[in-house]
Amino acid sequence: MGFRDVGRLRLFQFDSLLSDGVVHGLLTRRGGVSPWPWESLNVGAMVGDDPERVHTNRGLALEALARNPASVFDAWQVHSAEVVVANAPRGDAPPLQADAILTDRPEVTLMMRFADCVPVLLHDPVRRAVGIVHAGWLGTVRQVLRAALRRMVSAYGTRLADVVAAIGPSIAAHHYPVGAEVVAAFRAAYGATADRHLTAGDDGTRLDLWGANRQVLEEEGVRRIEVSGICSACHTEDWFSHRGEGGRTGRFAAVIALAG
Repeated sequence: MGFRDVGRLRLFQFDSLLSDGVVHGLLTRRGGVSPWPWESLNVGAMVGDDPERVHTNRGLALEALARNPASVFDAWQVHSAEVVVANAPRGDAPPLQADAILTDRPEVTLMMRFADCVPVLLHDPVRRAVGIVHAGWLGTVRQVLRAALRRMVSAYGTRLADVVAAIGPSIAAHHYPVGAEVVAAFRAAYGATADRHLTAGDDGTRLDLWGANRQVLEEEGVRRIEVSGICSACHTEDWFSHRGEGGRTGRFAAVIALAG
């Protein structure tokens, strides 16, 4: 896994997905048209940036992966456990509220936006389906990833031992202290295993979102898991970070699609 430059843009890709021929990439913040504080490849339409610049940036991101903007299916991300199945591009229809999208259609490109929350890319190479999951602390508590995996089973007949999962750049535990209410919610959701992912620090209790989502993958039977290990708050030269930049920042794109 690693970075690749495409013109002015820089993207991160996973070896496991590349070896399976899956079109994918997590676009860094470089190479776009937005000014500070969204500098520069911001694809978030609800963070104060000009909509025309966001539209241009989305086009640049998709062009880097040779995907037509008209093929995109995205969602209004609300930190839920809602999963939608995309059977066709969304077009001009209002976005659905969801935090996981699945498709088995090569003509559909899945896209979501991130700035510390965990992007998880999924691929079933046997049934030929892909998915993208947005898992912040609340989505992780609500176990949106587990919901997405189980929907792959019901929608496509996926055998979870076949699935390839990739956990992308996002906030690491050492940069993610959380309050008592988050700790309580996490312990209620994960029970006896919760303390594997909670550690004490000088700044409070730290939550390991990578470890929690990896646990869900393993519990569901996923065997091939690749973790980028890149902290968005440590590397704001490449990634937008809500925590690392005091809440005033953009959103980077995560994209996945089946090759035609």
